Amino acid sequence: MSLIQILCALLVPLLWGVQFVVIKVGLATFPPLFFVGLRFAAVALMLLPFVGRPTRRELGPMIAISVFFGGLNFALFFLGLEHGLASVSAVANQLSTPFTVLLAWPFLGERPSARILFGLALAFGGVALTVAEPGATVRMLPTLLVVAAGFCLAVGSVLTKRYGPFEPLKLMAWMSLFTVPQVMAASFLFEQGQLAALHTGSVSAWLAFAYTVLFGAITGWGLWFWLIARCSMSRVAPFALLQIVFAVIAGVIFLHEPLSLTLVAGALVGITGVAITQTRAAQRPET
Repeated sequence: MSLIQILCALLVPLLWGVQFVVIKVGLATFPPLFFVGLRFAAVALMLLPFVGRPTRRELGPMIAISVFFGGLNFALFFLGLEHGLASVSAVANQLSTPFTVLLAWPFLGERPSARILFGLALAFGGVALTVAEPGATVRMLPTLLVVAAGFCLAVGSVLTKRYGPFEPLKLMAWMSLFTVPQVMAASFLFEQGQLAALHTGSVSAWLAFAYTVLFGAITGWGLWFWLIARCSMSRVAPFALLQIVFAVIAGVIFLHEPLSLTLVAGALVGITGVAITQTRAAQRPET
């Protein structure tokens, strides 16, 4: 990976880590599936005027990617985050990284080296250490929903790599459009209070919505698509583990969550694992 690719790979988990706290603010007002639908509708409206139509070859893969990357991933993630803790959700979501590397082996032929596997194991151990936080109230169902979201994210990443490369903004725009009817249909079947949320939403809730659209979606996912189109999945995926570090920091600053030695130790171990996976890339840039 080049220097600019590494910097982008660091920026993405920063944006997504802060987003764990931001989404919690929005979910205090908006039903989760409706929030997801609004988010993707806004992204589609902002991007579609600037991108072309998908080709016949791109259409099928984009729809499949929208199901896993968009509908299933975000719906499960928002549902889990609504009822779970931001820090625990950030930890559980990192399982998308080992899922992605493991799926990339049989479907993309990207066999991870022993060094990458060791780095992943170390990084995963750091994530697991944060779960061992004494006194943390971990609710099982919300956590499992976020884990399932991580698996869907991994499937979407592999599909994007296998059928790409796609133009990042074009993929984001059309994937968002295809996702809207999926989650909106589910929202109107299983949720209530959507119109009331639109009328009574606070300034903080709408600011949270704006952040998820501009920074979490357009900037974050745009850069992510750009990275996985140009770099090996086994190189890019480990950076997602840094979300937990930024999520914990954001929780301490904005939600006044306690910063314990267990959380700090887990974060340091996780960063070390990511650094090990990038050692060879630093010696010989890989694109």
